[in-house]
Amino acid sequence: MNETAHALPSADLTACDREPIHLLGSLQPHGFLLALEGPDLRIVQASANVPDMPGRAAGRLRGAPLAEAFPELLAAVSAGLSAQPDRAGASYLQTLTLDTVHGPRSYDLAAHRSGDLTLVELEEVTSESASVHSLDALYPRLNAFVEGLHAASTVEDICALLAADVRHITGFDRTLVYRFDRDWHGTVVAEDGNGVLPSYLDLRFPASDIPAQARELYRRNRLRIIPDAGYEPVPIVPRLTQSTGAPLDLSQSVLRSISPVHVEYMRNMGTMASMSVSILVDGALWGLISCHNEAPHRVPLQARNACDFLTRIFALQLAAKERAALAEQRLRLGAIQARLLGFMAEEEHFLDGLLNHPDDVLALADAGGAAIVTSEHCRCLGVTPSSREVRGIYDWLSAHHGREAVFATDTLGSVYGAARRFAERASGLLAISISQKYASYVLWFRPEVVQTVKWGGNPTKPAVQDPDGGPARLHPRKSFETWKETVQGRSRPWSVPEVDAAKDLRSAVLGIVLRRAEELAALSEELQRSNKELEAFSYSVSHDLRAPFRHIVGYSELLRAREGDRLSEKGRYYVNTIVEAAFSAGTLVDNLLSFSQMGRNALNCVSGDMNTLVEEVRRKVLRDVPAERSVRWEVGALGRVHADPVMLRLVVENLLSNAVKYTRGKAEAVIEIGREPDQDGEAVFFVRDNGVGFDMAYVGKLFGVFQRLHRVEEFEGTGIGLANVRRIVERHGGRTWAEGALDRGATFHFTLPLPGGAH
Repeated sequence: MNETAHALPSADLTACDREPIHLLGSLQPHGFLLALEGPDLRIVQASANVPDMPGRAAGRLRGAPLAEAFPELLAAVSAGLSAQPDRAGASYLQTLTLDTVHGPRSYDLAAHRSGDLTLVELEEVTSESASVHSLDALYPRLNAFVEGLHAASTVEDICALLAADVRHITGFDRTLVYRFDRDWHGTVVAEDGNGVLPSYLDLRFPASDIPAQARELYRRNRLRIIPDAGYEPVPIVPRLTQSTGAPLDLSQSVLRSISPVHVEYMRNMGTMASMSVSILVDGALWGLISCHNEAPHRVPLQARNACDFLTRIFALQLAAKERAALAEQRLRLGAIQARLLGFMAEEEHFLDGLLNHPDDVLALADAGGAAIVTSEHCRCLGVTPSSREVRGIYDWLSAHHGREAVFATDTLGSVYGAARRFAERASGLLAISISQKYASYVLWFRPEVVQTVKWGGNPTKPAVQDPDGGPARLHPRKSFETWKETVQGRSRPWSVPEVDAAKDLRSAVLGIVLRRAEELAALSEELQRSNKELEAFSYSVSHDLRAPFRHIVGYSELLRAREGDRLSEKGRYYVNTIVEAAFSAGTLVDNLLSFSQMGRNALNCVSGDMNTLVEEVRRKVLRDVPAERSVRWEVGALGRVHADPVMLRLVVENLLSNAVKYTRGKAEAVIEIGREPDQDGEAVFFVRDNGVGFDMAYVGKLFGVFQRLHRVEEFEGTGIGLANVRRIVERHGGRTWAEGALDRGATFHFTLPLPGGAH
């Protein structure tokens, strides 16, 4: 059964949360209250149980200054308010005795501010409590508690110590330490009892048992006492405050009455008295000390103050232990992160620093598996869902959480339904985005932890019809017997240091990416400048060299034509050699000039039929093939491409010319032009021949300028043709490569990007 199935209908919970438990307009009867207003502390409201004094009826107090109605209180109240004017809660001022018509009675006096009013509360003191719960009597216990806190090694130990000491001081039948989780469900983590009431240790209670406004009151007013759940509430007279038109705000009241729902809850639990002390850690409600008694039970103010003191010391020690544990975890994760950053810095591709050290990647988040996912690649480490399932998580994150730097959940299946199929491997997900431009993630996975939760009664509490015929409302549970639930689809939660470590890793990765991008941008700028200078230089040199070579050829031919008869055989050989060398040099310069212009001319890409282009080039190449040569052409279906037709023609012409040239020693030359299946958005073409081939050991030289693998005496050429092929293809965004073997032919491949709709 999934835990989320027990979420109560929002209307039910809202009705409970809206109950104005701080505005009930009544008190518990073990004391009385005065509401004072103005600089003269005039009595504007009072509880109906204010005692009559000799010669001074309680019914005539309204409107009277405190100095006239209760002169015994004036000095203490004035001094207390002056000493702590900004204190939020009630302050104990002193214990005093009032002469009433029923004889002298002792009261503990407390006061606090409520808006513009001063609320004075007098709680009646029982005669037997003074000596038993005096500071001298309580001190040994308090001292032993402090020493025990220092000796306790775990949070569980100090919780058990607190439960035992609070029960000893207060005399309740059962004392619980109750801890809230992040969903405000509470678990009893420690207990001390005398056996009168059943044990609730390790039981869990739903958040609806202590609704939001009750938790807020627990945070603001740390200690609450209910000596007798069967009491008759004492009304405040008049019900509304004249200056505000609203009931008196009793949030900080010591004597405040309790909600009828809570009274019913206590009776169903089998308790008639209770006390709670709030455990606040750094101002937040961590949990409660909850005390219960089967019969009515009064706890004097001194004993309650001692419990409040113990709880504050406990909270400080608890905070210290939790901070120490978090600090230790942060240090450990920081060391792992430092190692990973070092690994990434050592790699040319920084993500290899993560992929090559999977143990540290998993340890950084204490995860069972991890994955590094981009739009092109998915690399998994440890125990993870399949690559296809990880890719599904990646797509879901990109679509629904693409703007979030960090995403964490311990119930992935509840937010991404497809994850329920692989809950045993990935019920928990921690993800960081490692690119500010593209969807790229590092993902950590935690497996499902199936556990049995023991609830204090069935946690489902539907609204039921009021027995008096009123509207449906949320009633407190009537049974607290253990109700077991199997929780599935949930992993161990990610701790704050683990999430912070992932955030820090993300910042570091983005820093590396940014630094690499800046380095590449600077390098690219320098290369562009160098290329422009080199192109300008090569263009200038090749352009300026064309004229001298033409002059050499021209004058050599004139010399051979006019003076050839007078030249010796050796002289004519020299002249012919000069003409051939100058002509070859001129051709080389022309090719160099053409190569330099390749980077200067803008691309003019259009869609065209590749078979038509190849056929035109093939016919042109055949013009220079002797009639006696046998050449067999095998041209496949090449489809259409989107490219610059002039430049693409040069690519095809160079490749076909080379194929014809390097197969001329074969009885039958076989030249094949084809298209392979498209790959990753690219059209792949090849030109294959059965010629002389080449040694693959020198394949890296093939596409370089002036690089030749055969002697000029064997095959003519300048060594620029294939360099032009590569440059043109790369300008289109494609790739080139070659395969071959000596005397077994060669195959040259090139690719062109596929635009949308190209085939």
